[in-house]
Parts: sequence; C-alpha cells; structure tokens
Amino acid sequence: MTSCRVRAPWVVPVAGPPIADGVVIVGTDGRIAAIGSAGQFGVEEGQSQNFPEAIILPGLVNAHTHLELTGFDELAPEDEFPAWIRRIRALKADRTPAEFLAAARLGVKQCFAGGITTVADTGDSGSVIQALAELGGSGMAYHEVFGPHPDQLKESMAALRDRAGELRAFAGSRVRLGVSPHAPYTVSGPLYSAVTRWSEDMGYPLAVHLAESWAEQQLVVSGDGPFAEAWAARGIPSIRKQALAPAPPRSPVDWLDRLGVLTPQTLCIHAVQVDRKDIACLRSRGVGVAHCPRSNRRHGHGSAPLAELLQSGLRVGVGTDSVASVAPLDLWAELRAAQSLAGQNAEETLRLGTLGAAAAIGLSEEIGSLEPGKWGDLIVIDGGDFPQGALLDRVLETKRQEVQATFVGGREVFRRPARVP
Repeated sequence: MTSCRVRAPWVVPVAGPPIADGVVIVGTDGRIAAIGSAGQFGVEEGQSQNFPEAIILPGLVNAHTHLELTGFDELAPEDEFPAWIRRIRALKADRTPAEFLAAARLGVKQCFAGGITTVADTGDSGSVIQALAELGGSGMAYHEVFGPHPDQLKESMAALRDRAGELRAFAGSRVRLGVSPHAPYTVSGPLYSAVTRWSEDMGYPLAVHLAESWAEQQLVVSGDGPFAEAWAARGIPSIRKQALAPAPPRSPVDWLDRLGVLTPQTLCIHAVQVDRKDIACLRSRGVGVAHCPRSNRRHGHGSAPLAELLQSGLRVGVGTDSVASVAPLDLWAELRAAQSLAGQNAEETLRLGTLGAAAAIGLSEEIGSLEPGKWGDLIVIDGGDFPQGALLDRVLETKRQEVQATFVGGREVFRRPARVP
C-alpha cells in the first residue's frame, strides 16, 4: 500500500487541539507517520488528497454492534423485551449462513459510510469477523455462547472451542477474536465461570450484556418476571439455586462478580440497571462499558447513569446496538443522545465515540485519536471555515450523509458519490 496524505481546513486529533489547515500523513505500514499544519511539511509524497471544505477526524469507534442482524430493520416491533428477544431468535433461525455473511458485509460497509472505522461486535454466526477480514475493516468480534441450564455446560463449551478454532483464521492485526457469554438470562453460572477461565487461558477478551433490562434484574434478584417464567417452563434451575453464596445476588453485576466474569478484559454492554455499589464494583474490576442510549430508550430500559459511570473513572464508549433495535446505525445520533444524558461538552462527548470507546474495548494504544504511530483510521466530514471555538459543536451536529470519505489504515474504504448539480 502506498502512503497517503490527507489535507483539510481543520484536523481534529482528539488527543490534542484542532489544527488549522491540517494534514495527516499515513505511511506504507498503514500507521500515521505525521500530523500537523500544511506549512510544516515539504514536498508531498505518495497519494495526496485535498478536501477544501471539510474536517478530518479519527474514525469513529462503535463500542457495540450486532452486524449479523443487518436487514432486520423494523422486523421485531415487540415492545416487551423478552418477547423482542424471542422474535430475534426466530428471525435468526430462518437466516442461512450465506445470508448472515451478506448481512455482515453490508453492515460493515454501512459503518464505513457512517464514519465508523472500528466495531466491537457480538454475534454467534461467525459472519462479522469474516466480513471485517475480507473488507479490510477493524474491530473486535466477540463470538457468543449460550446455555442457561447448567447441564448444557459441556455441550456449550465444546461448541465454543470448535467454533473459535475455525474463526481464528480470520483474526489478524486489525481484526481480533473475543468471546461473549451472552447475558444472565441466557447463560448459567457454571457456564459463565467456565467461559471466563477459558478465555483468560486463550487470551481472548470478553463481552457480556449486563444489567440491561428490568426483566433481567427480576430474574437475578427475586427470581420472578418474564425471564424467570420462561426458565421455569423449560425446567431451568433459578439463579438462587445456582448462587455461590447463601444470600442471593443483589444485582446482575453482583452475580457476575461472584462468578469471576468482571476483569479488565471484560466489556460490559448496556449497564443500565446499576446503582452506586454496582458502579463501584465495575470500577474496582477495571471493566469497560459500552453505552447504547437510543437502544436502551427504544426497549424501555430507561437511561444508564452515564454521568456517574464517567465520573467513577470507568472506561466508557458509545455503541449503536443493532438495526433491529434502532435503524439505521448512526453513531453521531448516539453521541448526541449521550451528550444530553451526561451533560457533557462537545469535546468530552466526541471522546465517547473515539478515544473513550477505544479504551473501553482495550484498543486505545492503537486507535481512537490521530497520533503518530497509531493506525491511519480517519474520516472526512463536511465543514466550512468555522472558528475554532465552534468547531467541535459543528462536529457533533454531523449527519451520516455528511461523511465524505473514510480511511482504514490509510486505505480508502468509502467515498461519498459526487452530488449531481
């Protein structure tokens, strides 16, 4: 790959102040070689692209996606969350492996078009890690494992080992494989513990849906509610019977902490139903958190205490969840929703979709800001001659269709079609 040089009236590195008449130079290794004002550099070498009315940013980092569900827009209208889950399972059961892969490929391309260069994706089809590898994307692909009955432990672990062995072929420097024991309502205590031990032995990062809904809270704490009723109908022993201490868990966070699931390698997805004790526990374990404000709102989960999560010092990023929850995938809209929820300024909010999200998934040394040595993942958005004081506010107003170009490792993966006069 040849080196590239991208120039615009403004470059927003995130790790430092905006640069007027800025240039980002990406070397032949796909990493940023230099960044600064145009006047600092001499003769342009390699590919040079000038965007005269634009702003250059780090590529957005989507802290939670389900790209294998691409195409399920508006196909699961159920309001009750457990009913919605059942509908998604039915939709997935009717989709073939080839259809999952086609959906994942389309989902990755839609991310590129929306300014997203890295995703932290969870799914059980294996299609997303393949699509990312084929299309030159960047991300974490957490392979899901299920098994709410303790008797499913051996079968679930055997299937996970076999599938992970197959999917490793798609992993590389830009695409990493992880594992995801799905959620407290789909995974038994013994399976949680076994997956966590195995992932640590294998060096795989972990992702869990946690403290998302009130129905999950009921299942774990009081043993009632719709998830508990579904378990009872299937003969699955309650969490109280699986608990590792005389007293039942006080919360889903407490339950997973008892099982040893919460570590610095764990990404906790949603974290809506959490209190101060839960937040203190999450912080003490060093986990990352993926916050999905519009998905939480759509399913009636309420709003996560985002300000408190951030004030605690947790690594927090923003994600879109799936198009089956909110369509289309729009991380810009998620960031604006997060800003309203947390009361942050524009600079702080932008970090939630860049460097903060990169930190949440353990990749902040590689992506999330424009700095020499990091991957040359950058996007170009519409922008005129703004005063610096208004620049970041303008950035947060960005609409998906205002992304002009997207680069991953210095390679152009999206270019907006020319507009017809």
